[in-house]
Amino acid sequence: MNFRSDNSASAAPEILAALANANEGFAATYSEDPWSRRLDEAFSNLFEREVRVFTVASGTAANAIAVASLTPPWGAVLCHREAHIECDECGAPEFYSGGAKLGLMEGAAAKVTPEAVAAVMARNGRSLHSAEPSAISISQANERGMAYRPDEVAAIGGVARRFGLKVHMDGARFANAVAALGCSPAEITWRAGVDLLSFGATKNGALGAEAIVCFDLDLAAEIERRRKRGGHLLSKGRYIAAQLLAYIEGDLWLRLAARANRLAQRLGEGAGACLSHAVETNQVFVRLGVEALARLRAKGVEFYDWGAQGSGEIRLVVSWNQDEAEIEAMRALLASL
Repeated sequence: MNFRSDNSASAAPEILAALANANEGFAATYSEDPWSRRLDEAFSNLFEREVRVFTVASGTAANAIAVASLTPPWGAVLCHREAHIECDECGAPEFYSGGAKLGLMEGAAAKVTPEAVAAVMARNGRSLHSAEPSAISISQANERGMAYRPDEVAAIGGVARRFGLKVHMDGARFANAVAALGCSPAEITWRAGVDLLSFGATKNGALGAEAIVCFDLDLAAEIERRRKRGGHLLSKGRYIAAQLLAYIEGDLWLRLAARANRLAQRLGEGAGACLSHAVETNQVFVRLGVEALARLRAKGVEFYDWGAQGSGEIRLVVSWNQDEAEIEAMRALLASL
């Protein structure tokens, strides 16, 4: 029973069909193909405003190129201390930006708050001797599986404008957040003050398709150059574009995410009082103790330990294609512990 990561799931049949359909004959290269040329219009319809879309091969590239476009090398990007760009990207944001610093903030359930941003800004003299904060990065859904509601994003967007900061959203699990909140994609992005979105599909049924969605069109030219310089302008761009079109057209992305969210809720019910916090999307955090975790592993359950070493806390991630029988078996195991 594999609950390690939704990265380990297979690709959805609809995605594979789209790839097969795109795999005919010759097509223009470097995002000049018919599929890539449709992306801006398709995503503009999805987000209810004009956007530019830049495909890349990985979520790390999307995040790193995006935040590098928002800050100079002497700047700082404010994020939660558990943010993916801080903990899981091997310094890629710093590398792509030429050395910009990540300014870490605290917050319950890995959420950034306006108060935390204001506190960082109050401590930062913005003198020649300190990194100058240039942007805020938040994850949607975040590293604890929690979704920022529209008013929460808007509050962060408001404090960002107050201090002259841009806002980036890491949307590796953006579909799970939208499905959980039941809102429009626009409500939790540009309408709430987000300038750039890393739009992820790989964790939710794609074979390998990520994109930077640019709401602030003044940033588009720089992102385009940074993508090329960073090695992510792929020659056969039609294959990523075809996946993304199949993903959003017909709401495949939301159907797959909603199923994963629903099954995660079932796991949460089994965990009961051992939950670290409420289950909102497709990630479940449980604190069972070291002995109980050994028993789970003995039953063939795969997962990641979470938190401090020896904390007895784990993360369970439910994928779009998780077998419901596995969910019920895992739910019973959690209840027994």
